[in-house]
Amino acid sequence: MNRTGFTKLPAFLVLFLVLAGCQPNREPQRIIDGKFKKVIGEARREVYFYMVRNFMPGSSIAVSIDGKLVWSEGFGQASQDLEVKATRHTRYRMGQITQALTALAYHRMVEEGVVSPTDDIRKYLPGFPEKKYPVLLQNLVEQTSGIRQPTEQELLWRGLNVTMEQALENFWSDTLLFQPGLYQFPTLYSYNLLGTALAKAAEKSFPEVISSWVTDTLGLTQTVPDNPLISVKGRSDFFDRNIVAQTINAVTLDLRYRHPSDGYLSTAEDLVKLGNALLSSPILSDSVKHRMLTSPLINGEHKANWGNGLLFFQDMDGKIIYAGKGNVLGSGALLLIFPDEKIVVACMSNLGDEGEELPGLKIAGLFSDFLSGKRQQEVAP
Repeated sequence: MNRTGFTKLPAFLVLFLVLAGCQPNREPQRIIDGKFKKVIGEARREVYFYMVRNFMPGSSIAVSIDGKLVWSEGFGQASQDLEVKATRHTRYRMGQITQALTALAYHRMVEEGVVSPTDDIRKYLPGFPEKKYPVLLQNLVEQTSGIRQPTEQELLWRGLNVTMEQALENFWSDTLLFQPGLYQFPTLYSYNLLGTALAKAAEKSFPEVISSWVTDTLGLTQTVPDNPLISVKGRSDFFDRNIVAQTINAVTLDLRYRHPSDGYLSTAEDLVKLGNALLSSPILSDSVKHRMLTSPLINGEHKANWGNGLLFFQDMDGKIIYAGKGNVLGSGALLLIFPDEKIVVACMSNLGDEGEELPGLKIAGLFSDFLSGKRQQEVAP
């Protein structure tokens, strides 16, 4: 090759690399299925009005029908200080919906023989003080353990680098409120204790347990444990309200000691994936899906409203709805699963929804009416 050839080749490579680096991002900022354009427009107005009424900085919404994502979009800002927009990929705190991940890991580990529902918690945590009655893993996942709820001071505990086992000491020596199995009394502590036991049984850290049995298996690539001491790509800032209801930056909160109960981050799209997996994933066995979506029997007689991190209820027409609701400092989250219509809706925000619940039910109602023919259907051009 002549000298000219040697001088032109590097220039060509430089030009190629520059052009390659300038290729536009082909990932769409939002997903809108043309068939549902009109109903999505109505749903977007619901979201805008909700955010304005509640002075909410940012949120993300995702909707799937029959397993297909038909709408996904971010609204407002993920960071006001940096003027970063919320997108369909923004990560928010899941809050108590995290318990569905823990419950799913538990049921899969039961199926594989790693743990048993009738195992005493002291099998995995021998230091747990002996109570008047044994506390079984089944009691923990069904929220019938008799363990008390955390106080407000404990919920806002701002200690850093507190391990899951250290945090159990908050209630470690307390007397049970009732004999396990008699009543349902939801508490974060039941799932913190369950998650610690699962980690001991698997001889892994709790995040490794969730990765192995849930997120990696189901492709929930955006669902990760929260950690304030490291950078997490796409994580929203968190906001709170002051005494006169003004939106302010939330204080730093380390939820690593509460990973099993409300310490994970996710996106609205990943929550929709989780909902669809519970309905029809070929990866999960039918028995696991059935147990996750079956209301537990309390004292062997009464169907409970809560179980496996989910709420079980019916609408005015008698249709079953499964719901997951998360509310933790700096975030609100809502997951709705309508098995009859195969509609899954997820709403997430960077401000809690203590005052007015996220508009998931309204959005789901719009899509349900659309599918039933109550709203004129549009055909994509």
